[in-house]
Amino acid sequence: MDMKLGVILSIGIIYLSCSITSDGVEGDSIPKSNLFNATTTTRKTTFSKKQGVKSILSEDGDIIDCVDIYKQPAFKHPALKNHTIQMTPTNVLNIEKSMMKKTFKDMKKEDNTMTITSQLWQRSGSCPKGTIPIRRVHKRFLNVHGYGRKRPNESKNQTTILKDPTNSLANHSVALVLTQGYSYSGAKTDIKVWTPYVEKEDEYSTSHVLIQNGDVDDFEIVETGWAVNPSVYGDHETRLYVYWTADGSIKTGCFDMTCPGFVQVSHEVALGAAIYPISNSKGLPYQITVYIYKDPKTNNWWVNYGESINIGYWPGELFVFLKHHGLMVKWGGEVYSTRVKTHPHTATQMGNGYTPSPIFENCGTMKRMRVEQNSEPLMIPEWSDTIVDEYRCYDILYEVDYVDDPIFYYGGPGRSPWCP
Repeated sequence: MDMKLGVILSIGIIYLSCSITSDGVEGDSIPKSNLFNATTTTRKTTFSKKQGVKSILSEDGDIIDCVDIYKQPAFKHPALKNHTIQMTPTNVLNIEKSMMKKTFKDMKKEDNTMTITSQLWQRSGSCPKGTIPIRRVHKRFLNVHGYGRKRPNESKNQTTILKDPTNSLANHSVALVLTQGYSYSGAKTDIKVWTPYVEKEDEYSTSHVLIQNGDVDDFEIVETGWAVNPSVYGDHETRLYVYWTADGSIKTGCFDMTCPGFVQVSHEVALGAAIYPISNSKGLPYQITVYIYKDPKTNNWWVNYGESINIGYWPGELFVFLKHHGLMVKWGGEVYSTRVKTHPHTATQMGNGYTPSPIFENCGTMKRMRVEQNSEPLMIPEWSDTIVDEYRCYDILYEVDYVDDPIFYYGGPGRSPWCP
């Protein structure tokens, strides 16, 4: 009996004090609060565990699998069976991006916001070149219908559909700046990073930039930014994400790599992983820089992070209209809940939960909003407009007059005395 007890105690000590190496996971010990997150598995549409070259246990309980770049989920999409990976954008684009980066560095900074590209899992390890980091999906999400996809309108005749440029879906509330009227091949912005409160597990809050084409009910988009989305990620952390759809989120598209489509080439950034650090109203402000642009030679839509990392791309084969160009660009916040535009309203926040305030910028904030239109270099949009579904719940303030560079403030608390 004493010998058996000693063996149990020894195993417990090893488990709590050592990094895990026997099954390919390395990093710090697993806190009890993260035991549930550690018992994860991949989704059917991704990859088998045997394909993982290396696995990393993040401090927040995420498991990041380093997967052979040629065995990533994208190639399970029917349109990409014979797809050849484009490892880098074309040389012409690389030159343009270098010039753009230098131009932005020379611009006068009006605040002390720090631009970041780091993610929490990177503190525990890194993926080798030739692999891509994929956040492992918990098994409880595997059989959820429509997992990883935004909820579409249930009916095209539904009265909640907005027949205006927002193309806002049912149960979605937006506060955004949009521009249209040209052919768009790129869009970029700096987004201040917050962690808004999300009231229920099936709700979410995002801050993003997207490029769109197509019909009101059957639109195509490519999108990136940050999100708090418990239904996809299983927690309330602020995470970097990408999203796409080719039919208004009816049957196609998803967040990150939860379905085949997005082709990743970077071994440094994991889609869906927690961003670190996060802005604090009483501390330092942090922002991410995200940029979507089209390669004119391959028609692939690339995602650049931090003006330095080309994460990957959506192949042009996924789309009909976006294969050529976008017709609209949007920047802003979005809240999904079955309790938007109703009473009582959801308490899920947008931005950081505060209504726009330019004095201290203690709210959702976007700066350096740029577009590539008609194949011209990055520029401030020539024309823009603002859209807000529920100004009493989520408001906006767009400073465009008498300033050198427009600034967009947005957000709100959701349910409040002004939004019952």
